[in-house]
Amino acid sequence: MDDEQIRQQEDWLNNRKNRLPSFTEVLSRRTRPPVDLFMFYLFLQREGAEDILDFWLDVQQHENLCRAYFKDVRKSGRTIKEDWPQYWDYARRRGSIYGTVVGLQPNAVKRSTTSTGEMLNDQEKQVLAAAGDDKRAGTISTSPRPRTPGLEKERIASASPPTGEYDPPRSTTPFSISGRTPTLFNMRRASRAPTVIPRSAAISRLDLIASAERIYLRYLSPASTVGSPENHEIYLPPALRIHSFPLSSTQEPKSQSDVTIMAHIPDMFHAQKEYCFRAMEQDAFPRFLRAKAFGNLTPLSALVRLVVGLIILWIGLATAFALIFLDVQPKTKRFFLFIPFALAILCLISHQYELDPILIFLGQSESTPFRTLTIREPYVKKLLLGRAIWVTTLVAICVSALTLIFWAVPGHRL
Repeated sequence: MDDEQIRQQEDWLNNRKNRLPSFTEVLSRRTRPPVDLFMFYLFLQREGAEDILDFWLDVQQHENLCRAYFKDVRKSGRTIKEDWPQYWDYARRRGSIYGTVVGLQPNAVKRSTTSTGEMLNDQEKQVLAAAGDDKRAGTISTSPRPRTPGLEKERIASASPPTGEYDPPRSTTPFSISGRTPTLFNMRRASRAPTVIPRSAAISRLDLIASAERIYLRYLSPASTVGSPENHEIYLPPALRIHSFPLSSTQEPKSQSDVTIMAHIPDMFHAQKEYCFRAMEQDAFPRFLRAKAFGNLTPLSALVRLVVGLIILWIGLATAFALIFLDVQPKTKRFFLFIPFALAILCLISHQYELDPILIFLGQSESTPFRTLTIREPYVKKLLLGRAIWVTTLVAICVSALTLIFWAVPGHRL
């Protein structure tokens, strides 16, 4: 690493100390708890919307697999044009996210990835329009859209096998996070077929088809047609839906139409992946930052604190009124009311702000209910510490006010 790279890395780290992380940084695993990728996955899982992140990760793994295939071809001494002429022609005509890997001219890649101009066909304009309409209408969501039997029948009836002119929606903006994206989350994905193909041998085109087929069957095929518990269909706008997958991972395509369709396999899901990226970035990610950068409790833990706080507050008030109406002497005994009042107010305000100042002072944040991890993101730690000081001050003011009020009330034995 030269001096320029070291300086850029130091500038980036210094910049990170004064801002919250971006969604790209979270996905590329450059952030620390409690705003890292694992915590974001847990956040989506609580909302029942983790399938969209699973899809993004699996497509990222599929694209990494395709990059590895192209690199293997180049290491063997052959060019992509010689090894896979159909894909080479497709990439030359329409562009590809693997342009630098397969050896396309930079100008051609730049033209193919531009978001405006004559390179966009009608279908791609519909994709951008659909995403824009969803954003303006506030309908972009990470949760699957509820289905109705009539709609499902209509979608199944409209599905038809692609022909030789099959042209799936293509990416219109150059977005790709470099680096490996291994499968990290083994909670609900443990029962699924593995996405990572072992590298005991060179990657073949059948491996690419098998990877694409798994993604289609898990996330894009209608659940009513698959009937498998491993199917988790995600919502996509009509322009991005893929209604069938005509290739088979058991044999090499023979017909001209299948060979043409196979050329789309490397870029097949990139437009859908970008849509999911924008959907998470605009909807779930801001709520995730609010939950983890400005609080440290899970919803269940905050609810438990509400219940406990109300119970303790009732006990404290009952004790306070008993001391007053029994006219217990000396009057200074009422100062001990600050103990139940402090516990009750702390629980109630912690529920309101979803922040426990005691955990913050210990450097902890909840990952799952009543399980904590250490806060390591510098700017988030500073934000949470400031809010913890404010919550502590508010609790002290409320407790002092309640204790002094009940101390000042004159006793009257009934």
